[in-house]
Amino acid sequence: MGDLLKFSIPGKPEYVRVVRLAVSSVANCAGFDLEAIEDIKVAVSEACTNVVRHGDKDENCYEVECTIEADRFIILVTDTCGGYDMNDYREPCACEMKEGGLGIFIIKALMDEVDIISKLGEGTRIQMVKYI
Repeated sequence: MGDLLKFSIPGKPEYVRVVRLAVSSVANCAGFDLEAIEDIKVAVSEACTNVVRHGDKDENCYEVECTIEADRFIILVTDTCGGYDMNDYREPCACEMKEGGLGIFIIKALMDEVDIISKLGEGTRIQMVKYI
């Protein structure tokens, strides 16, 4: 196993920027170029914004883990507030683009691997991988 950094974040919008900065610093240490770091920052922002926007307001706290391995950078965003049924997720259609609802689509477009596990009433776990 590689180096692991773990953050626990209050589910408030003002802390998404802090997570972006922290994760981009870790990505820089892992050796990513500026373009890859920007992709990582946007994907992490989308994942964190989903927690803030859709989470339970009373217990809206989440964790972000960053693991640097020899060939990959793994970011895990986990919350225990709400969750949703992944069977209801549909890729957005270009003919019906609207503001909002693009977070998962953007994350999948920017990262090399994305795994999402979400259960109603239990929470969501988004694992994002970017190869070094």
